[in-house]
Amino acid sequence: MNLKPLLDKLATCEQQAAARAEQLREQITELSAQLREAEQELENLRISRKTVLVLPDEDDPQSPAHEPPALPDHPDYQRILDAFSTADRPLRARDLCEALDTGMEPKRIEGMRSKLKRLVKRGILEESTPGEFHPVRP
Repeated sequence: MNLKPLLDKLATCEQQAAARAEQLREQITELSAQLREAEQELENLRISRKTVLVLPDEDDPQSPAHEPPALPDHPDYQRILDAFSTADRPLRARDLCEALDTGMEPKRIEGMRSKLKRLVKRGILEESTPGEFHPVRP
């Protein structure tokens, strides 16, 4: 039995398959580069959108940049801000407990400190030095 024609045909098919595989590898490399470029452009556009959304709209006085930060829903927070409006120096949690007559027990002072920290997180107060709070200045 003569296998030479069959082996020649298999060799030809193998060469064609190898050439096709090489072409596909080149296309994958090229497409991967194009994909990286497209993903980078997409990321840049997302960053641009985020940046534009936080810019104040000069024509719209109701834009989010003009709105003051919202107070938590509890009357103590307004009382705290009222105390700061009459203060001429940074206040400590103990000072506010005394000014608001909430009691001077450690649990009251810690509760006040928690409220002050909450107002710092919302951008309403600043903690200039540890434990001393004052309103954010524009």
